[in-house]
Amino acid sequence: MSTTTEFTADESKALRDKNSIVHLICLPAAAAGIWCLAIRWPADNWLVYSFWTVFTAYFLFCWTSCFHETAHQTLCQSRTVSIWLGRFLGTAMFTPYTIYRESHIRHHAYLNKPTDWELWPYSDPNASLAFRRCFVWVDLIAGMFTSPAIYCRLFFHKDSPLKNPKMRRTIRYEFAGIVLVWGTIIALLTYYSAWPAFFRVWGIPHFIAGIFQSSRKLTEHLGMSSYDPMLGTRTVLGSTWVTKFCTFANFDIFIHGPHHRHPRLAHNALGDQMEKYIDENPDVKFPRYNTYLSATWDMLPAMVKSPGVGMNVGAAPPQIAKNEGVNDFVADVTTDVLADEDAEVTSV
Repeated sequence: MSTTTEFTADESKALRDKNSIVHLICLPAAAAGIWCLAIRWPADNWLVYSFWTVFTAYFLFCWTSCFHETAHQTLCQSRTVSIWLGRFLGTAMFTPYTIYRESHIRHHAYLNKPTDWELWPYSDPNASLAFRRCFVWVDLIAGMFTSPAIYCRLFFHKDSPLKNPKMRRTIRYEFAGIVLVWGTIIALLTYYSAWPAFFRVWGIPHFIAGIFQSSRKLTEHLGMSSYDPMLGTRTVLGSTWVTKFCTFANFDIFIHGPHHRHPRLAHNALGDQMEKYIDENPDVKFPRYNTYLSATWDMLPAMVKSPGVGMNVGAAPPQIAKNEGVNDFVADVTTDVLADEDAEVTSV
């Protein structure tokens, strides 16, 4: 069990030197959108409402990327800030911070493998094609609900790797906090008959944000067979101002291959790391795209025909990893975890 990410001296320096404050625009931006929806500013008509709903939904979606940074604890130098901000965001998303962090650690270590809990059911060879074809549409449309369910499955499943009593106690406390907060909100909404206003300013934008988040997950992963992090994910290096802004607002998570291989790398270094891989591996065809739309377009056939990753899209069973019990983010997944037989891009 590791409640905090252990960084090297160089990694810690990189976190000190970067500035994440400007990336946190997503927090006040979503709050501003909620406020404008609540007071119906500047006018009460469907066009204004639609604008603020999409605006709020997008920046709530960016909250998921901030949540992701807190799980890695690469948001800033303070792990305490990451943990408590992560718990706040996790409460808003019905997902205990510790469950998300533990699921995400394994997602990095065992990408596209049956033990990649975060990509269930797409990574599960026991999940039938018919089930995956149905589930992918539920996952896309109802991501607000399916995402917490997939993460929490790691805790409740009979084969859960989360055995540490202290960790499970922490998770139970986080569940209790979520129930307390949302129970209070539900009680107040009922007492004041404020449900219509709640759905207007929070429910609908949150629901749309869930669609955005599921779309991102599917775009980055669905249809990818390789266990190598540089080839088993889609990477977007923006060539337009729209893609560049969206990448910025989401803590560079779209540069997904280098992030998956180096989960302790500061997010502002991911673009340079990708360029380095391209320069040092000229014969490798990386799944790299200039826009998110082009990456999504590449994903769509897999979504329709065979929603899956790894073995569910034709990969051979993975070899035994160098470390089958990873409990923290490592510096380099390929060298520290991935079996040599499954590594396809070895030079850095």
